[in-house]
Amino acid sequence: MEIDVLFENNDVVVINKPVGVLVHPDGHAKEDTVVDWFVEQYPDAKEVGEPQTLTNGDVIDRPGVVHRLDRETSGVMILAKTDEAFTHLKKQFHDRRTRKEYRAFVYGSMKELHGTIERPIGRSVKDFRLRSAERGARGTLRKAITDWELLTQNAGYAYLRVLPKTGRTHQIRVHLKAIGRPIVGDALYANQAQLDSPDLGLGRLALHAYKLTIELPNGEEHTFTAPLPQSFETAKERIAVA
Repeated sequence: MEIDVLFENNDVVVINKPVGVLVHPDGHAKEDTVVDWFVEQYPDAKEVGEPQTLTNGDVIDRPGVVHRLDRETSGVMILAKTDEAFTHLKKQFHDRRTRKEYRAFVYGSMKELHGTIERPIGRSVKDFRLRSAERGARGTLRKAITDWELLTQNAGYAYLRVLPKTGRTHQIRVHLKAIGRPIVGDALYANQAQLDSPDLGLGRLALHAYKLTIELPNGEEHTFTAPLPQSFETAKERIAVA
């Protein structure tokens, strides 16, 4: 597996996670993951981090992992090389001291130039494996806040800058669905008619983790940027000329 390294020092490595790649094993898929790549590149860090117990009771190792991106999401991700770095970075995310910026294409146009979605997230009524920010969501409802800003749009699609203030599973995806603007190519949260419409040539979930601002263990704050995929650049042009 080839993964682009955006930054590296003795404490961390920052990567541009490819679309379609799991961060760590999920107990089902047998494919290579970001964790497999990390351990191969940095074998001394294979004990760094905390394991996770899956719902079926399986325990999986997650060396270096302090935050996740969905398999279908590409973009900037930071991994810890040492226990000290892991503890420091984990606290940054836990205390919401990081700043994250995503780029997304959604179905439909926006009525405003910017907005905030503040809806708690629970489990979907229709499928307990999915999340929901809509009325009737099951289970524990967790506070979730997402800011968004319109970058460009036409009648059928909008291109957004998205700034999640919390870090719930599928947060951006379920929040945008909750306001009737699911992400282009989202097989979990868009409806079939949307999925059957043209996807601007993207051929993927149209969500990219563009920037991450975080304080490193040495006390310095850095902003890391994962370049937009070429398909995103092309899709922007298609919207602009439509």
